[in-house]
Amino acid sequence: MKLDTIIKRCRIDRPGRFRIADYDPAARFGLSNDFADIKPLLEDGIAQLSQMQERLYANGRWAVLLMLQGMDAAGKDSVIKHVMSGINPQGCEVHAFKAPSADELEHDFLWRSSKALPGRGRIGIFNRSYYEEILVVRVHRDVLQREKLPPESVKTIWKHRFKDIRAFEHHLARSGTVVLKFHLHISKAEQRRRFLARLDEPDKRWKFSMSDVAERKRWDDYMRAYQDMIRATSTDHAPWYVVPADHKHVAWLIVSGVMVAAMRELKLDYPRIEGNALKELKAAERALKAERG
Repeated sequence: MKLDTIIKRCRIDRPGRFRIADYDPAARFGLSNDFADIKPLLEDGIAQLSQMQERLYANGRWAVLLMLQGMDAAGKDSVIKHVMSGINPQGCEVHAFKAPSADELEHDFLWRSSKALPGRGRIGIFNRSYYEEILVVRVHRDVLQREKLPPESVKTIWKHRFKDIRAFEHHLARSGTVVLKFHLHISKAEQRRRFLARLDEPDKRWKFSMSDVAERKRWDDYMRAYQDMIRATSTDHAPWYVVPADHKHVAWLIVSGVMVAAMRELKLDYPRIEGNALKELKAAERALKAERG
């Protein structure tokens, strides 16, 4: 199956019909189970991203924002490590959002993410995002008590947060930010395997937390929250991509393919130097060539 067809399969264009149970976390879409077979395709995508990032920066009109959401061990860090390996760090910023600080709790739920948005010409990556506010907070309702919200707003909070997110992302799109959202869809069985692998390797044990086990017990609650989230916030200007994540190399290839396709649509090119500016460059060129030595 061609990569562009795979991407279309992962993109949620009819969110009202979306059911998370219909998406197989172990799907490979006919791709090889051997990373060595996919590696050339991934390397090609990484090379294209590198070229497009340079044009994005030179053009200076658009920004690209990637948001990665998924259960623990879904592979968010590995996507950043592998897909972004060819990106110039000077033009890319990664933000990992953990539990909000006391200062962040004094503001609205979009505040801390707004401060971290990429500027024009840059790529921003959110490892988790404001979507935690309709995932973790929805599963753990007691968290709302720490957010100091007006009592009347709590009654309809999820409906209004969905609405706020749609409006916020529409604003970003109109302002020149390409919003790319990925749910790395991992199975409960694969998460268990990865947790056990972490515990088995001394160099990876630091990644494990007892809270990971506690969250597994709420797996079905999280799946319902993810389903509602995608139904309510996948739009034409900021669609969700549900990426099967049981095979990491498949997820890497899909994410890189989505990025390449989205940036290609911008028709990025280097600015043309014309008129007086071009004359000045020609004069500088002549002066440099006339120098001795």
